[in-house]
Parts: sequence; C-alpha cells; structure tokens
Amino acid sequence: MQTRALAEFVAGLRFEDIPDDVRARARDCIQDTIGVAVFGAPLPWSRIVSDYARHNGSGGSGGGGACTILGVTGAKTSAPMAALANGAAAHAFEMDCLRKPSAGVHPGGLVPPALAVAEEQGAGGRDLITAFVAAMEAATRIGLATNHSSEEKGFHNPGLTGVFGGLVAAGKLLGLDAGQMTNAFGIGGSLCSGLLEFAKSGAGGMVKRLHLGRAAEGGVLAASLARGGFEGPPTVLEGRFGFLTAFADNALPEKLNENLGTTWETRTICFKRSACHATAQGPIQAMDDLRSEAGFGPDDVAEIVLGTSRKVLANHDIRAPVDVMGAQYSVPYSLALSFFHNAVDPYSFLKADLSDRAVLDLCARIRLDFFDETTKPGQNWACRLAVRLKDGRTFDRTVTDFRGTPTLPMTPAEFDAKFGAATRALGPEKSARLLDGLHRLEEQESLSDLLALASA
Repeated sequence: MQTRALAEFVAGLRFEDIPDDVRARARDCIQDTIGVAVFGAPLPWSRIVSDYARHNGSGGSGGGGACTILGVTGAKTSAPMAALANGAAAHAFEMDCLRKPSAGVHPGGLVPPALAVAEEQGAGGRDLITAFVAAMEAATRIGLATNHSSEEKGFHNPGLTGVFGGLVAAGKLLGLDAGQMTNAFGIGGSLCSGLLEFAKSGAGGMVKRLHLGRAAEGGVLAASLARGGFEGPPTVLEGRFGFLTAFADNALPEKLNENLGTTWETRTICFKRSACHATAQGPIQAMDDLRSEAGFGPDDVAEIVLGTSRKVLANHDIRAPVDVMGAQYSVPYSLALSFFHNAVDPYSFLKADLSDRAVLDLCARIRLDFFDETTKPGQNWACRLAVRLKDGRTFDRTVTDFRGTPTLPMTPAEFDAKFGAATRALGPEKSARLLDGLHRLEEQESLSDLLALASA
C-alpha cells in the first residue's frame, strides 16, 4: 500500500539521515517563512484570522496556550490555532517560497504546523528541521502524483497537499509511529479544501490566504487525533475513492513512493524576490535586465509581448485588479507595476494604488501569448519577453530561471536582505537577533525564546 509506505518513510526519518545541503535548504525555508509571516501578520485579513485563533485557542479569554502567533505582540494560543494563524500569515502577501518545477506545494506552508507543535512539545531546532524535511518529501510527492490536474478541476493545490505535509510535520514532532502516521494520512484526506474561484470572480481574494492556514490547522488536527487512536483509511491516497481519484485526473500514484530517501525534494525549494505570484518573477527579472541595458521607461513602450504558460493565460491575466491579492496574482499588472516601483520591496505592492492610470495604461499594452517552451519538463515558469518601443527599437529576453531558484540562487546577502525587509516592523535589533538565531537553528534546544523575538 502506497500510503503506508510513505507513512513508514516519514515516521522513520532521522536528522542524521538528511544530507547537509538538504538540512541547509530546510533551514533557509524556515527562515524565509518566519520572515514573511511576520510581514503578513499585521495585514487586515491576517488580523481577522489571528483574532479568531487567539479567542478560540484560549477558551475565549485571550490568554493561555503555549504557541506563538508570529508578528503579534505577546500572542499565545493552542497549537492548531497557531498553525491556522501562522499559515494564513505566511501566505498573506505572495512572498512565500515554492517548488521548482511546480508541484502544487508551498513549502513555507509546512513550517507553521511544525513550529506550533515544536513549541508546544518543547522540541529543538534539529527536531524542527527533521519534521519539515519529512513534510516536504511527502507533500511534494503527493503533489506530483496529482499530475498537475487538481487546479484544472478548480482546486487550489496547496490547500490539498498542505494538509498532508502539515500532518507529517506535526506527527513527527508528536512521535507518531508508522501505524499512527498512516491513520493521520487517512484522516487528513478528509480535511483537504480550497477552491480557485477567487481568481475568476474578481473579488474575495482573502480566501486564498486562508487555504494554507486551514491546511496547517488540519495537519495538526489529523496528527493529534491519530496519536489519540483515531483511525483513517490506510489507502487514502491511492484507493478507489481516495485522494488521487477525488482531486486529480490521470493521476500518477507511482510518484507517491518514488526515490524516497535518495531524491530529496527539499532541494527543489525556491524563494521569491518579489511579493507576487511565481509566474511573474521571471518576467519582472527579464524586464529589469532589459531596462538596465537599454535605459527605456514606461512612456517609451509601444507594446510588450510576454510568452508564457497556459496556466498564466487561464488564471493570471487580470487587467484591472480590485484588491491587492488580484494585483499580486496578475502577471501583467505585476510586470507593469515594476516599471514604477521597486518590485523587490514588498511595500511596493502593499501600498500600490490600484487606480493608478499610468500602471493600468502600461498593463493594457502588455499582450500575453502562449510560449511552447513552458510545456517542456521543468520549464513551466519559463518566459519570453519582447519589448517594442515607440521609436521602433525592439528588445527581447528569454528567462528559464529567476533568482531564488535552486539553479540560480540568491546570494546570502540578498536572502538575508529579504528577511530584513520583511521583519522591518520588529525593529533592527530584534530582527538581527532573530536572524542570528535562525542561522544557528540546529543549536536551539528550545524554540520559545527564539520565537518570542518574532512578536512585533
């Protein structure tokens, strides 16, 4: 049974089994996620979720609970509610990391359930890293097994795969054995949710943030129930009415157990530089490079033609976004915005004037075409940018990787600068101390003091 085999692998994984570079990638993901969650926590949609989490995780009194809500001063709550609040905050502003090539997984969404249970259980940094790696290895294989078809059916993939990753992370820290972990998978399959209608309706984008929070909360719930003896179907992934049948078309169940312990999916994590959808990262980078070389501005542009994927054509061509989520989810809008504001600074998107005629007019001059390179393995984020200026000059650039991917990583200085920008509200002293502690995560015997620095 494939579910059981996956459960046996993650339940048995030890820190010593994980290669050094994989541990380092996991540590980077934990650092990045804490930073973006601190940035996301004060946003209105995150506040609604964290207020709910504080109230319902503490008997309604606003106090009690052992687990930190990141970015909220003095906030403690229960592990499921902390996972909910931090999961929503980590995905609150399109800054969180992902996998290349895409598999419908947000690796950063696996950090909040791990943090919550680690703090509750008094676990240390090595335990946290092990739990995260186990979660990433499981969730990514489940995403790959869907054969990229869940979003075509209208599901938001991270709301599905995130539950399984969350229950693995929580289950590792709760000490589940293989049988209990199998039950946790069985329970988690009934907790998957998240619809893409927000991308089509033109409103309601807040719900996208909730999907990763609910997945994190569901992971903690599934693992906790399994520890108590609650049972779930042991063939939940591959069974006749299991996850792959319900949520995917033309699934590839053989991917569930492929190369466990030899191919480390944690190595595929990539990090965003700009606070917008992954499919806009390459176009923004290509445009920045062309503008630096040729020196043109927005008023010089007659037309921009962006060759991109079918997914972008279907889901990310939003010309007049009505909220910030729509702006960040729109590739042409994000590209147009980058002409007028520093796209690496998250405040450029946070403070964007969605009625700015200059940005909207340039956005209207961007034409999206299908780029067949995106159908090749591992190239779904490739793009081809062609710029025609009013004086007749033309420039073009093809990008297959953006800075932050495993094959084109940010420098350590760039990576830490993103953390500094995201945690600006903590003040320079607390931000620096938090960063130093995360650099030395393996040395942390307990996480409570470190996470206390992540309160605004």
